[in-house]
Amino acid sequence: MQIKSANVLITGGASGIGKIMGRMALEKGAKALIIWDMNQEALDYTAAELSSRGRVCTYKVDITNSNLVAQTYQQVKQTLGTIDILINCAGIVRGNQTFDKQTLTDIRLTMEVNTIAPMVITQLILPDMLRHNRGHICNIASAGGMLANPKMSVYGASKWAMIGWSDSVRIELQQMDTDVHVTTIAPYYINTGMFNGVHSSIFPILKPEPTAAKIIRAIERNQTFRGIPFGFHFIRFWQAILPFRVFDWLFGTVFGIYHTMDHFTGRK
Repeated sequence: MQIKSANVLITGGASGIGKIMGRMALEKGAKALIIWDMNQEALDYTAAELSSRGRVCTYKVDITNSNLVAQTYQQVKQTLGTIDILINCAGIVRGNQTFDKQTLTDIRLTMEVNTIAPMVITQLILPDMLRHNRGHICNIASAGGMLANPKMSVYGASKWAMIGWSDSVRIELQQMDTDVHVTTIAPYYINTGMFNGVHSSIFPILKPEPTAAKIIRAIERNQTFRGIPFGFHFIRFWQAILPFRVFDWLFGTVFGIYHTMDHFTGRK
């Protein structure tokens, strides 16, 4: 998918890798960068920072409010036209409690932001992409959606659901023989502040800049799936061939992944 001359919409694009990807899209000649985010201060700051690189349009949007999402998309269409590239990047994690200590409020909010909202937004935008027979949807999931991990069960559930939905839509579009594509991204922890306090002894926590660049390249190449780092592509292979006890020992004890959330604090 060519980014040059494209309208690019990024949810959660006022901070973290969303903001970096927005900057990269402008550097590649995007017609307009549209950012949806909850943080008005961050939106204003990002717009001021990036506007010298191209057209930046910001909207304060609670993506869990389906009516507001629909109204905002209509505003975007009236102002800028339809969306060529949608990057569902907004996401939350609500602490590191075991499941028995999770609240119903946190469970619902996590699923609404990480899973339901991307579905709602995509369902609004996809018909226009199909009508033009052009477009790309990139869904930022997580390696936590491929590998069960203690103290992030609800977050993991939201990302497992996102991966299953995203890849199913990809196959549907292939069967339609359309030039609309889907890329599913499953990164390890990224050092953006969202996962402050996470300790990873074997696998390095990802740096935001190169991670954002890999996602942008995946969109440009119409890749169907991109695990970051690349070795995470093989998680399902190891799950298929190893007994659960051996798999848990390897990833939980040897690699230490099952203890990465023990000292999680998150973004304050």
